[in-house]
Amino acid sequence: MVNKNRIVVKVGTSTLTNEKGNTNLREFDRLACVLADVHNRGYDVVLVSSGAISVGASKLRMKEKPTELRYKQAAAAVGQCSVMFLYDKFFRDYDQDVAQILFNADDIEEEEKKENLSNTINTLLEMGVIPIINENDSVSYTEIESKDRLFGDNDKLSAIVAILCNAGKLVIFSDIDGFYDKDPRLYPDAQLIDRIDEITEETFRLAGGAGSRRGTGGMRTKLEAAQLATAQGISTIVTNGKYPDALYNVIEGRKVGTLFKGK
Repeated sequence: MVNKNRIVVKVGTSTLTNEKGNTNLREFDRLACVLADVHNRGYDVVLVSSGAISVGASKLRMKEKPTELRYKQAAAAVGQCSVMFLYDKFFRDYDQDVAQILFNADDIEEEEKKENLSNTINTLLEMGVIPIINENDSVSYTEIESKDRLFGDNDKLSAIVAILCNAGKLVIFSDIDGFYDKDPRLYPDAQLIDRIDEITEETFRLAGGAGSRRGTGGMRTKLEAAQLATAQGISTIVTNGKYPDALYNVIEGRKVGTLFKGK
């Protein structure tokens, strides 16, 4: 049974980095402020965060995001330290404790590991801590190399986490305002769809291809995440990560982005 006061928030690389590929400090700060405030209002909050590879590549002064596996993993190892340092710093400014959890696909495929993971997340929430979760890119190769990744730039990972902790809502921050009837970056007349009750083949057809150049998850992976979460009764909202204040609209039941209604 879902917990209506439990929210999983997924934030992508395009939100946490700027157009030059460097860390977007303002967005880290704004996100920490909103999540800490929502937590203070009595909600359990879990954050699923991308960004380790891009942030690491920037810190290592790579001219572009690496393509070779060993460089991706090295960038992820460096970037994850920076990402968690920033989260710890900004959340501490708002008197909020955070914890880091990194895991791989096999951690949810083996029942014992999945149960331990679920227990860890739930215990942290009971203790008033916000868990910050990411794929362990520094040791995993299936997620950052495979064409058929299980998690898909953490979109599907966020849905899996929402299911593991029985969240009432999943909020996916994207680089656009929600789900459109066609790609708004190509068609100025594209219309935002504010609610979808059933995800069909036609919905996937409208989703198009890849996402932003800094992230790897497009709208299709967000649809897959929404399909997974809504099947377990978890309503999913896709909205623009540039406006983390939209989370207040979510908890107050106002329209924001695109709502995929939980079944």
